[in-house]
Amino acid sequence: MKPAAPLLPLLPALVLVPVLLMLPGAIHGGGWELIGQFALAAVQPSLDPVVLAAQVQGLGITCAVALVAWACSLLLGLLLGVLSARVVWHSCCGCQWPADVVARLLAVPRSIHELIWGLLLLQLIGLQSVVAVVAIAIPYGALVARVVRDLIDTVPRRSLEALLSAGVAAPQALVTALGPPLLPGLLSYGGYRLECALRSATLLGVFGLGGLGNDLVLSLQSLQFREAWSGLWLLLAVMLGLESVLASLRRHWTMPPRLQLGPRDGGQATIGAQGRQMLLVLTGVLLLAWALAAWLQIDPRQLLHWQTLPPLPAGGWRQALGLNWLPLVFNTLLLTLLAAALAVGSGPLLLLLLAPWRWGQGCLLGLWALGRLLPPPLTALLLLFVLKPGVLPAALALGFHNLGILGRLLREASASAAGGAEEALLQAGIGPRLALLYGRFSPIARSYLAYGAYRSDVMLRETVVVALVGGTGLGSQLRESLSAFAWQEIALLLVAYAVLTLVGEDLSDRARRQLLGA
Repeated sequence: MKPAAPLLPLLPALVLVPVLLMLPGAIHGGGWELIGQFALAAVQPSLDPVVLAAQVQGLGITCAVALVAWACSLLLGLLLGVLSARVVWHSCCGCQWPADVVARLLAVPRSIHELIWGLLLLQLIGLQSVVAVVAIAIPYGALVARVVRDLIDTVPRRSLEALLSAGVAAPQALVTALGPPLLPGLLSYGGYRLECALRSATLLGVFGLGGLGNDLVLSLQSLQFREAWSGLWLLLAVMLGLESVLASLRRHWTMPPRLQLGPRDGGQATIGAQGRQMLLVLTGVLLLAWALAAWLQIDPRQLLHWQTLPPLPAGGWRQALGLNWLPLVFNTLLLTLLAAALAVGSGPLLLLLLAPWRWGQGCLLGLWALGRLLPPPLTALLLLFVLKPGVLPAALALGFHNLGILGRLLREASASAAGGAEEALLQAGIGPRLALLYGRFSPIARSYLAYGAYRSDVMLRETVVVALVGGTGLGSQLRESLSAFAWQEIALLLVAYAVLTLVGEDLSDRARRQLLGA
């Protein structure tokens, strides 16, 4: 027996049963009053001009870092994506193995979260403006390269082969044949990466790299919830404005939806008026990023000046190998599975329960916006007011953040799906929930689960974020090793994270191919 297609997105929601059973034992007595004060402060944010001026300045730094890092990652990812594409090497040199070598090398920086890059560079270089930019640009560049490689290698090659047969040089033939189909997918994924860069820049600020995130965590630690909400509302306004602009551009240029990542994003667009508009807007944004980099006083030469580090302790490798690796790895995987199931399954369940009512749709929009707005470490910090440290608060914080991302994409996909089947079911007397389930969920079920598999791979990287605040797993050990300058332990922990992430990436790719029938 196999479940019907529209029921597939609801299956991960079964994780709510064990989570609800674990919840009573994780609750402790204190902290509920603080949670109430935090909720009340949402409608009473601080309007102190001094506070607002400081937060606007911090938000400007966060946005500038995000835009500069995004521009660097886009250029780096485009270059590395071309170098790792098989069709490029086959057309230029007649062989494909160099592309596979470059692709495998790029898996290492892609597997390490930007927060880890930031903390490592902070230890090596110190508090410099270039640290946050490079910490985001390295993994994002490798991620963009992976998508660019997939786009290039899946574009039909008839035009390319025709140009090569006509005697056109390989570089010119590649640009002419592959550039037009590549541009819409690249800009669509690039817009998504810009949203992620804004969240990452805020996250790095939470851990001391400046910007609005630093102000937020200081306000929460000092229990100044009204000040914290002033910064959160400012950040939400910027996030919603950015999402609106990107959605408008996507509709104007008829770019592919974000719910289907990978080779299907390529499309068969042709360079015309829209292509020139895309290139013009992209050029303007890159020039703006260049100006912001000068404003932030970002100097790449700062990366060459390392701080003096303490000597490696004797017997450090023996101590590193003696860590409790099995519980660390198990808790990391358990955290990932719980968070992924909560995020993937709760979105369709909430949409099914609340979407038939107009007020319910408003509640969902607010809930998902709040999930995207709150960085996972801040949510984990709030949950620790009422929950004991461990896997459960970390999984809830990480799942809530990704629920905001997945829920919004699910709503966009269901809204854009053809509504004929749903209307027919409603006319036949079927209830609104069943009509939504079988009318709209059915055509997008597999693509939603495929994107959920991709987000599960992302969540494995993000376990370090909540673990550093007081969770569990490899991230909590990494925090202790960083504070003790135990570089042997740090090296092995990074290797463990890289191996787990690469295995998870391979499994998620297999799941996506099976779900999408690719």
